[in-house]
Amino acid sequence: MTTFDRDDLIFQLFDVAQLETLLADGEFDLDRTGVEAILDTAAQIAVDHFVEGGRILDEHEPEYVGGKVVMHDIVKRAVDAHKEAGFIAAGFDEEHGGMGLPKTVHQAASFIFSTANVSFGGYAMLTIGAGRLIANFGSDDQKARWLAPMVEGRFFGTMALSEPHAGSNLADITTKAEPLEDGRYRITGRKMWISGGDHELSDNIVNMVLAKIPGGPAGTRGISLFIVPKYRLGADGNPAERNDVTLAGLNHKMGYRGITNTLLNFGDKGDCMGELVGEPHQGLKYMFQMMNEARIGVGMGAVALGQAGYQASLAYARDRPQGRHPGEKDPASQQVMLVEHADVRRLLLAQKAAVEASLALGLYCARMVDQLKFETDPTVRDENQLVLDMLTPIAKSWPSEFCLEANKHAIQVLGGAGYTRDYPVERYYRDNRLNPIHEGTHGIQGLDLLGRKVVMNNGAGFMALLRRIRSDLEQAAEVEACRDLAAPVGQALDDLERVTATLVGELMTDTRRGLANATLYLDFMGHVVMAWMWVRITMAADEKRSRDGDSAFIRGKFQAACYFMNRELASTKVWAETLERNDQSAFDMAVEGF
Repeated sequence: MTTFDRDDLIFQLFDVAQLETLLADGEFDLDRTGVEAILDTAAQIAVDHFVEGGRILDEHEPEYVGGKVVMHDIVKRAVDAHKEAGFIAAGFDEEHGGMGLPKTVHQAASFIFSTANVSFGGYAMLTIGAGRLIANFGSDDQKARWLAPMVEGRFFGTMALSEPHAGSNLADITTKAEPLEDGRYRITGRKMWISGGDHELSDNIVNMVLAKIPGGPAGTRGISLFIVPKYRLGADGNPAERNDVTLAGLNHKMGYRGITNTLLNFGDKGDCMGELVGEPHQGLKYMFQMMNEARIGVGMGAVALGQAGYQASLAYARDRPQGRHPGEKDPASQQVMLVEHADVRRLLLAQKAAVEASLALGLYCARMVDQLKFETDPTVRDENQLVLDMLTPIAKSWPSEFCLEANKHAIQVLGGAGYTRDYPVERYYRDNRLNPIHEGTHGIQGLDLLGRKVVMNNGAGFMALLRRIRSDLEQAAEVEACRDLAAPVGQALDDLERVTATLVGELMTDTRRGLANATLYLDFMGHVVMAWMWVRITMAADEKRSRDGDSAFIRGKFQAACYFMNRELASTKVWAETLERNDQSAFDMAVEGF
């Protein structure tokens, strides 16, 4: 079963993201042939180990038995194959024993795995994120003891933030870390919704735990970061006695069933030991590194699920005969394939328009991470970081919301078959429904975008993003095939700038009322950014056409872009009006009125 479009992925990497330009800088010992070999290896592992595992784990989810996790052995086989092929090490720098693969290439490989089974790839994503926290903020001793086995894939990692009573509000966490004379800390507390928090897939689990040291500042300013392993290490560096970390239970999710989701108790017996990472009370600042990486990763997972649903529904529509064209009344005439019906083509085109633009944005963000790593000009580096900060909530939330909508369309294409377990599209929808929630809900991303990112550095990030978009629009205006597509994006960008000025003014007057429509603002900016991605895609497609000749592939890009501008970007006109008057209907609704 095809879960992704290889031709489109290669086009996105080399034509849209211009990966060869990055590789030509000489920072990476890799060429196009090597990249394609890596992606083909990922695709083969995905077919051999991930695809079938997605179905099996969905039907036989992990169980909590006698204080341990019991799960189907296909998970172990899949994560081992992934690890042994080097896809965990690929996410780490060579100085830490990793492969130093460009983030753009690693992101593309992860996308392939996620189209096949999004939940299995979560173990690697969390391990890489946790390991990079230790690499950047841990001591040399911590890197030697914890990072090395994580790079090797012998230890897996987690991020342990949320608590049962606090949820997304980290200011209210109560997990404590009491300092001991030997430099360690005694950890006590509970953590909820911890993905990969317990299993038997690795020799150890390295939990990156947020906790408060008694006597520290209140709220988020008093949060510190700790390494709290499942097993303590012996003198030889191998796992020894069990730390006082207890699996209290599993959360049974509607999707993502291949990765455990846990409730963990720390210090029930008073013997849970942790190590401080970096400086006290800087934990949330450190953790934002992993959170932001995970947010882009979650967005790419949503794109992958949208892609898998699109491929499944497209194949079905091409192969399933049903009905006849309007006006053809003869019941003896031959039926047409589903794809021949205009509304089915609309459903397919809506998926393509959302998925391919979202993939372009995810790779754009990954490429900026690669550029930031080696950029020597501080001015260029600062601007790239500002733009990446601006795009992160969009890269996380827009695909999570609108590639979920694409999965809804995939189910609709299949009709009655779509909501049965005989076909995978209903599972893709259930898997994807988690993404608007975890790693910061859709609403929280809106608050972050409008309340923090837009106003940071007196709007420097917002203005840098506008400059970047306008630069591409100016180039597109010089290309005959792209000119008409770019024009409405420029108009929407003007609307965005005007609306933003209005809302920032409201924020300065009344923060709560100013943020009342932050989620709609996120959708608005997200649509503008995705329209920008379609301009970039069509410019690349036009160059490819001049080089290789016209094709159905190229024409499909332009038609999808046309659909997005006419049917999706057009929605922003109404949203702009709502935002400019800062509609307060929801804010003014009395609680008693519900």
